[in-house]
Amino acid sequence: MSNAGDVRGMKLLAGNSNKELADAIGQYLKLPMTKADVRRFADMEVFVEIKENVRGEDMFVIQSTSFPANDNLMELLIIIDALKRASARRITAVIPYFGYARQDRKVGPRTPISAKLVANLITEAGADRVLTVDLHAGQIQGFFDIPTDNLYAAPVIVKDILDYLGNDNLMVVSPDVGGVVRARALAKRLGANLAIVDKRRERAGESEVMNIIGDVEGRSCVLVDDIVDSGGTICNAAEALLKNGAKDVCAYATHGVLSGGAVARIQASKLKSMVVTDSIAATQDVAKCPNIRRISIAPLIGEAMRRINSDESVSSLFD
Repeated sequence: MSNAGDVRGMKLLAGNSNKELADAIGQYLKLPMTKADVRRFADMEVFVEIKENVRGEDMFVIQSTSFPANDNLMELLIIIDALKRASARRITAVIPYFGYARQDRKVGPRTPISAKLVANLITEAGADRVLTVDLHAGQIQGFFDIPTDNLYAAPVIVKDILDYLGNDNLMVVSPDVGGVVRARALAKRLGANLAIVDKRRERAGESEVMNIIGDVEGRSCVLVDDIVDSGGTICNAAEALLKNGAKDVCAYATHGVLSGGAVARIQASKLKSMVVTDSIAATQDVAKCPNIRRISIAPLIGEAMRRINSDESVSSLFD
């Protein structure tokens, strides 16, 4: 990635969801955060006041819609509205983790497609463009009627795998059939083979049977996923791989949602390490967990923002 150079009329503004990542992006771009007051009234209504002139500026709002998802989403929408009414020239919503992405289709009768609703809300609030990372489903780009860039964390993950594991005797593993495309793309970048964990439940009430497609015996296995939430799938897959003769198992995921007892589950699991990016702010439990490690996507997002500002190609980041 090229070093951040000139930025024309570009300003950054961060909500409260992930200040650490926003500051790291600001350091990469050598830009300070625009002064703004993003706070709550006594009844928890969100209030936003921008303390600097932003008229005619190219504004980038950095805000993940992670837990608490609804609060962070409302912050994003209200910041966008404030900027629009302050006559910003262009508003780009930078959403490292796009919440509600798992609700991208009707899963049964009378259920919503919430990802589309959230896309509509962001557009109606006044965003001109969206920048996000590893959408759960690629077709969500089509839910927006404004330009949407979906960045891939794969280059950052590949570099970390090569730095920490090397590529000798590696086997990239998809923890389920749905993630095969993602795992195959990573395996291709690493020049490694691919295996798949096939989960089956023969009868209701019986535990899942894990079949491994591919020979993992004696291999260093790398499980790869976009989101780790409860951690159950990843931990069970790691156990199944070790039972099938894998030498050791590490896991990589772009978004460490890690809700409920996920951190304790990962800490007690047979995973050598669980690596997530900083798209979601780390809780104290995550920071203290000995086998969870975090890598930064700030340079990746910062470079994409610089290219958007200077009208350069974003897709060439991944060539």
